[in-house]
Amino acid sequence: MTKIKICGLFRLCDAEYVNEAMPDYAGFVFFEKSHRNVTMQQAAQLRKSIHPSIPAVGVFVNAPQEQIISLCREGVIQIVQLHGGESAKYIGRLKALIPGVPIWQAFRVRTPEDLTVAQQSTADLILLDNGYGTGETFDWSLISGMTRPFVLAGGLTPQNIPQAIACFAPYAVDISSGVETEKQKDRDKILAAVAAVREAEKIDIEQSENRPE
Repeated sequence: MTKIKICGLFRLCDAEYVNEAMPDYAGFVFFEKSHRNVTMQQAAQLRKSIHPSIPAVGVFVNAPQEQIISLCREGVIQIVQLHGGESAKYIGRLKALIPGVPIWQAFRVRTPEDLTVAQQSTADLILLDNGYGTGETFDWSLISGMTRPFVLAGGLTPQNIPQAIACFAPYAVDISSGVETEKQKDRDKILAAVAAVREAEKIDIEQSENRPE
C-alpha cells in the first residue's frame, strides 16, 4: 500500500488543501535556500491547521540538531527527513535524543553506486531523489534492484504516479513541485495526486486478490 507525502507547505491555504485531500504525510521545508522555507513559528501554525491524523515531516539540510529536536519535542513535526550530508554518527545521535521519531534520509540517485550507499543508511527509511528540488525524475531503471523500502521523489506528478507505483511499489511517493503552479501549491493538483495514489492502490489490491494461489 503506497503512501503519499505532499511536501513544501508554506501557506495556510496549503494546509486547507491537504486537509481536503488527506494524504498520508505533509512536509515542511526548513532550508533557507528553498522558496518553500518556513520558520519554526510558521511551521507550528501550519501544524495546528493540518488534520491531526496527518503526520508532519520536517525536511532539513545539515541543520543544527537542536533545531530538529526542538521541533520534535514541541510536536510541530513527527518525522525527520535529512537532505544534506548527514553522517551515521549524526543520525545515531538524533535517534538517541528523540527516540521513537522516524528518521528518513534522502539520496541523490545518479549511478548504481548511489543506491549501494543508500541501502547501507542507518536511517529508518531512505528517500531516492533526482537532486533535491529539481522537479525532474531520475533514471528509474536504476532502482529495479532495491531490497529495502524507500520513498520515491523527484519529478512526480499525478500523471506519472501510477506508473511509479505499478513498477516499483515504493513505500511512499513524495511530491512537491509536481503539485505546484508558479511555485505555489495548487489545490486541484494536490487532489489529483492523492487520487492517483489511491486509485493505484485500489488496482493493486484487486490484482492481488485475483492472482491464483
